Amino acid sequence: MPPADPETARWFSANIQPQTAVLRAWLVQGFGPRLAVDDVLQEAFLRVLRARESGELQAPKAFLFAIARNLALDQLRRHAVSRTDALVEADLSNVLDDHASIPETVAREQERALLTEAIQSLPDRCRQVMTLRIVYGLTQRVIGERLGISDRTVAAQLAIGTARCTDFMLRRAGSRTAPR
Repeated sequence: MPPADPETARWFSANIQPQTAVLRAWLVQGFGPRLAVDDVLQEAFLRVLRARESGELQAPKAFLFAIARNLALDQLRRHAVSRTDALVEADLSNVLDDHASIPETVAREQERALLTEAIQSLPDRCRQVMTLRIVYGLTQRVIGERLGISDRTVAAQLAIGTARCTDFMLRRAGSRTAPR
């Protein structure tokens, strides 16, 4: 939707609209196919228009590209955070299954004990975040609020914790199957 003000519409058509194809190509090439380019473009255009309302922009093209870059990075970070959530849930869901036979139950209890040991080996903050997520099933936002840390910090701690717990469990599993 073009700007309602005719002067702003002319300015937009002269300074911003011609950059659309180049900006689109730059975003696709620089950030890959996972990026929702149209969403980034639309939000970047809106932010440029808002910035222009508060004063004349000295370098509209540079400003547009900087905004688009930041929006793309934010979008990819959010995507990475949601992937981290899915990894944590998918990797650990089989450990918490309660409908199994006796051998499966014994194996699950061993895995649960190993997971507990892996979590206990983590640094304090990481251990707190992993415990709140895995044991209590809290969301990242609630964990952040409880611990007084940002959602990004929670996501980073979950990613670190998941990687370290996975490594811990793989090392232990490898040491159990190695010949003695």
